[in-house]
Amino acid sequence: MGFTMGWNLLLLMAMVATNILSLYHLSSTLVSSKSPSPIHSPVPDHLLHQLRTIRATINHLTRHHPSSDTATTTGVKPSSSAVPQDLLLYSHLSSIASSCHNHPDLLHKYMSYTPFSICPHDPELQETLILNGCHPLPRRRCFSKTPSKPPSPIPLHPFPTALPDSGVIWSKYACKSFACLSEKQPGFDLQKQRQSLVTFSSELDLPIPQFMQIAKSANSVIRLGIDIGGGTGTFAAVMKELYNVTVLTTTMNINAPYNEAVALRGLVPLHVPLQQRLPVFDGVLDLVRCGRAVNRWIPLVVMEFMLYDIDRVLRGGGYLWLDRFFSRRVDLEKVYGPMIGKLGYKIVKWAVANKTDSGGLKHEEVYLTALLQKPASK
Repeated sequence: MGFTMGWNLLLLMAMVATNILSLYHLSSTLVSSKSPSPIHSPVPDHLLHQLRTIRATINHLTRHHPSSDTATTTGVKPSSSAVPQDLLLYSHLSSIASSCHNHPDLLHKYMSYTPFSICPHDPELQETLILNGCHPLPRRRCFSKTPSKPPSPIPLHPFPTALPDSGVIWSKYACKSFACLSEKQPGFDLQKQRQSLVTFSSELDLPIPQFMQIAKSANSVIRLGIDIGGGTGTFAAVMKELYNVTVLTTTMNINAPYNEAVALRGLVPLHVPLQQRLPVFDGVLDLVRCGRAVNRWIPLVVMEFMLYDIDRVLRGGGYLWLDRFFSRRVDLEKVYGPMIGKLGYKIVKWAVANKTDSGGLKHEEVYLTALLQKPASK
């Protein structure tokens, strides 16, 4: 037994001595060795870009709201209205679009809120940020303000006698009722809008019943669609009322509550700008319609991206409908026509006519109404 204990002690001492020697050798190697260049594990470029974007955004926020330590060392007195420091953490963790950091002042104003309380009601600021590419918006931990008196009853028909004013917070708009809007903005005259979509008065018109007949003749079923820049959702309302077709409406609240109007009609509004990737999966839609919000004022790169994103979401045999797209005639012939032609779609309708208002005559502008069908397979 004495021999065994002695042997175990000897083994223990040998193990300790070996470890000490190994540590000594490792430390001396690290001190003496001088590698010509440090070895870094490769990091994907897109991850580096995302990290730079987040860092830039946080730097902008930090400059607007310096920490107490920074204020002490620089002699700058912190603002009494400074946002809580944990907002920096929240913005770091939240999903922030890459364009947000290009507008630090707007972003700072938007992010100046108290977490876990009621969100500031600033629809005009939201619209400005979204239109400048800051989407999704980074504000997360607050409660959205809603109308104090929910509409009762909620309309069950997409063409109610009147939309309930109680479904909107009107404080930021010039008009304070839908009656006012219907007098000042044509898009809120629902019956007039409906009539324009089901009747034929010029070669630029493609009445919805005619479109549905075209699709039927081609053995193409229309069930799901998106109306890009659809205003108050009247196109979606007619499709639902007459044909039980589900159409989503992308719209913005520019100077009027378009999203609320769409929702009050029992339809689905998508609060996304024209440059935003459509929030649906590939190849699932039967129809994409582009209303008058899609026109020559859109930057060419955005227009091209939008066309290819439309192609992404359309199924084979689906339809792209351009309704009164306007541009200068020379641009339609040399720019937009070839851009649309690159899609390789079958032309079902292609009608061009002069834009006869003062601006159209001055700039030699034209309207284009086109119906194009995506090939069943490419």
